[in-house]
Amino acid sequence: MTGNEIRSAFLAYFEERGHRVVRSSSLIPAGDPTLLFSNAGMNQFKDLFLGKEKRDYRRATSSQKCVRAGGKHNDLENVGRTARHHTFFEMLGNFSFGDYFKEGAIDFAWEFLTGVCGLKADRMVATIFNGENGIPRDEDARRYWSKHLPPERIFELGAHDNFWSMGDTGPCGPCSEVHYFQGDRIPCAEEVSGRRCLGVACECDRWIEIWNLVFMQYNRDEKGALEPLPAPCVDTGMGLERLAAVMQGKLSNYDTDLLQPLIQSAAAMCGIPYGKADESDVSLRVIADHARAATFLIADGVIPSNEGRGYVLRKILRRALRHGKKLGLEKPFLKDLVGVVCGEMGAAYPEIVEGRKTVETVILMEEESFASTLSVGLKKLLEVTASLTPPSDREIPGEALFKLYDTFGFPMDLAEDIAREQGLSLDMAGFEACMERQRELARQSWKGEMDTQDYRGLSEQGITSRFEGYSATRTEGARCLLILKGGARVPSAVAGESVELVFDRTPFYGESGGQVGDVGHIRSENGVFRVTDTQKPTPWLIFHRGEVLTGEIREGDTATLEVDAGARAAAMAHHTATHLLHAALRQKLGLHVKQAGSLVAPTHLRFDFHHFAPVERELLGGIEEWVNEAILQDVPVRTEVMPLEEAVNSGAMALFGEKYGEEVRVVSVPGFSKELCGGTHVASTGRIGLFKITSEHSVSAGIRRIEAVVHMPAYRFLKAQEDILHAASAQLNMPFDRVPVQIEQLLAENKRLEREVSRLRLQLASGSAPDEEVQEVQGVKLLVRRVEGLSPSEVKNLADTLRDRIKTGVVVIGNRLEDKASLTVAATKDMLDRMKAVDLARPLGRIIGGGGGGKPDLAEAGGKLIDKLDEALHSAREKLEEVLKK
Repeated sequence: MTGNEIRSAFLAYFEERGHRVVRSSSLIPAGDPTLLFSNAGMNQFKDLFLGKEKRDYRRATSSQKCVRAGGKHNDLENVGRTARHHTFFEMLGNFSFGDYFKEGAIDFAWEFLTGVCGLKADRMVATIFNGENGIPRDEDARRYWSKHLPPERIFELGAHDNFWSMGDTGPCGPCSEVHYFQGDRIPCAEEVSGRRCLGVACECDRWIEIWNLVFMQYNRDEKGALEPLPAPCVDTGMGLERLAAVMQGKLSNYDTDLLQPLIQSAAAMCGIPYGKADESDVSLRVIADHARAATFLIADGVIPSNEGRGYVLRKILRRALRHGKKLGLEKPFLKDLVGVVCGEMGAAYPEIVEGRKTVETVILMEEESFASTLSVGLKKLLEVTASLTPPSDREIPGEALFKLYDTFGFPMDLAEDIAREQGLSLDMAGFEACMERQRELARQSWKGEMDTQDYRGLSEQGITSRFEGYSATRTEGARCLLILKGGARVPSAVAGESVELVFDRTPFYGESGGQVGDVGHIRSENGVFRVTDTQKPTPWLIFHRGEVLTGEIREGDTATLEVDAGARAAAMAHHTATHLLHAALRQKLGLHVKQAGSLVAPTHLRFDFHHFAPVERELLGGIEEWVNEAILQDVPVRTEVMPLEEAVNSGAMALFGEKYGEEVRVVSVPGFSKELCGGTHVASTGRIGLFKITSEHSVSAGIRRIEAVVHMPAYRFLKAQEDILHAASAQLNMPFDRVPVQIEQLLAENKRLEREVSRLRLQLASGSAPDEEVQEVQGVKLLVRRVEGLSPSEVKNLADTLRDRIKTGVVVIGNRLEDKASLTVAATKDMLDRMKAVDLARPLGRIIGGGGGGKPDLAEAGGKLIDKLDEALHSAREKLEEVLKK
């Protein structure tokens, strides 16, 4: 069976046995700050396991796209060097949410592996939890495995291998692994060392784990105590690449049909056959794996950057490019493998086909950027090596190496080669210390916490909210179910207290999908409550945050809940306009445009989207016109509720990274837009009134942001712009239509005058030097000059002029500009054998309270001790003598 056939067979097997086939979630985890990337099949079901979410099925199956290349699960450095490690892989899984348990999971696994996959029963063994730390041995798992395996092929392992926890607290339980015997021909490090192979507990690949069955039967509290879960669950995971390797008789995942097309394509590009040399094989495997990872990450909305997910993607791309260079691939090549990935995997994951153009564009941009940064990095490295003073200073500092690696993506092996050529070494200990600080910052950046409120417990107590706000902004007779103050439940709240209220029914929209929460008032017989924010932590709970204005609000009270209708109407207009804007961008810029974030408020909208260049003013005008045309047509806005799969098949746009239930709400503006959306919208586009873009700019690499306003905020914005134009017209004393021309003329004249001032200032500063300015130090000419108010570029020009004038020697220029002092040292080329400019700039810079740096022939130092500038210039002769004596 091919890899694609195995995936299809797995999903079909479990669907036939009552499991809902759930499509893979995005690689960007939805609403889970604890994860950098989706790295297991259970990620998208986490809230089901925790009881925070309800769905209309209790059995599910999926093939989940996963990435492990950052944070706790980081396989990046092993990729290409082992048979099993990948940055991107697929996790096949079946899940039970309080339905079948151990017996069902074990029977399903055995039947699928032997009956569907045709694996030999006598080559498989199972492991179970042996019991540790007061937790009993998993006798149930042993009993159910005994139906399929003899006792000698059921092994017991400890908690490290066979006990699974979601975190320090929460669901946990024993697990059982299925291992497959690949044969004694595979080398074992234990046997090479004269010891016995440890079998399933060994690190060698003779016994390969292919399926892990996790039985969530306990809940661990803050004290570490375990309590049985009322509804035990099953979470299983099986790597598609591993299963394909076993079924296809391959000892390496990279030899399967899932990765060979990519490896062979890369081999053809560089003209080096696969399987002939270890080092080139490693590089080809790295390129194949990383091409898959990059394609899927970019298709899901990750863009290369210097932080978070983008930083990991950049490392993946640059590692692949570095291995390409090792194979002689100097021109961009990685983008050409995107088509191979799409051809092999596009049927199962259509989003990569849809996003192919975007992926290729992003990768090409990164390839070109890396070529440029590699060139800059090489230049910076040579500056660092030039600043060293052998024989005492022969090691490139770790901090400098880290900056080269982190800022410029400069490979350390190339740095090592260059250092060796110059007789230098690398401070790898210092480099690793900087790397560890970076990793710690990344860990802190992605560290998340579980919600403190036990929402599952609230649901079991009947505390749930029904949203009634699609058709009304007022609900009467709603009952107060819960009052929280500082996270703690209280029976009542009095005037002046800030609390959160939960009602059984509410017209208040809880913040989600980019739309801010509603504001308004709640009135009971005993008091009045002002709602300043509405939040929706789970699909069935809506929290009203605010302050008791008068009287008292008590749990159990009935009340009238009334949304601020004006604020709601304004938010609705901005929300529908956001959908139209999204559609307009895809129409005008291309289908690669995807939403990357949004904010919908009563006063304005903000829309982030994937695009790789500023949107030109003419195009922005076309986008505005497209949206306003839809508004003028006053098209009715339709909403329908339907199954997720039906909605997607109907052409409704689903946003990757968003979390959808099985039933979804589709909002459409016929002829213009169709999206999955749970927000509130106007009845027809005419209610939007007017649409005006207020700004367009970049927020990060590959992500643009448009801010816009509609209705009255749009009118007020245009009125303010008109007032500015009136003011400019009055100041210039000319009609509106002449203002741009006059400004252009004024700017041109100002630029001409600035150039003239700069020329005269430089002419004055570079006048012929009096004899006493030029000194001789150990046979070297030294020219010292003091100037005032020159810009950095003017000082450099002056240094070049004076250096040319003295023909041989050293020039030192002291400059005061506003509240800073600077020193510039320039040396003629023939001086570089005796000294470097930076050798003199550093000690002079210390006098004015700064440091020094630069090139061998031109260096600069800056500081704030302006009153020490003359002292530094007077010390130039003495400091130059010291430098020349070294």
